[in-house]
Amino acid sequence: RERIAEFCEAQSPFAGEVEVDESYFGARRIKGKRGRGAYGKTIVFGIFQRHGQVYTELVADCRKPTLQAIIRGRVALDSVIYSDGWRGYNGLVDVGYGKHLRVDQGKDECVRGRVHVNGIEGFWGFAKTRLLRFRGINKGTFYWHLKECEFRFNHRGQDLYHLLLKVLRKHPLN
Repeated sequence: RERIAEFCEAQSPFAGEVEVDESYFGARRIKGKRGRGAYGKTIVFGIFQRHGQVYTELVADCRKPTLQAIIRGRVALDSVIYSDGWRGYNGLVDVGYGKHLRVDQGKDECVRGRVHVNGIEGFWGFAKTRLLRFRGINKGTFYWHLKECEFRFNHRGQDLYHLLLKVLRKHPLN
């Protein structure tokens, strides 16, 4: 899993149509807890290139400086960025991105033509379903499991065994 994570981190920047979103991983929300329900959960930020690959990163918070630093490091400036209405994405056009379009999920708007975040939402569903089979993951190894999900999603339809052998030949365990 460590070599898979290194392989995923080395992927090239995203361009074209890109979806960004954050998700919370962890136990079910405590009944009666209000707000975003993220207390005690692991926050993951994701970037999805339409008809392509996904990139994930663990983040400490969903504030604007945190999310935009990752976007600036991973997404080309001429990209079209699609996001939900979260305020952490405010000002992307001000930092040089040509187009930033939002879908307002708070008003039950999921799709408006090509404006949607269904691709990244699909990955969140894939990752959460895959991780459920472990019946809990140690926080210390969560990153490796997440990167494995990213790797499997990015190479769906390919022979993972031969791809893993190729990765391990390039970066042996020791």
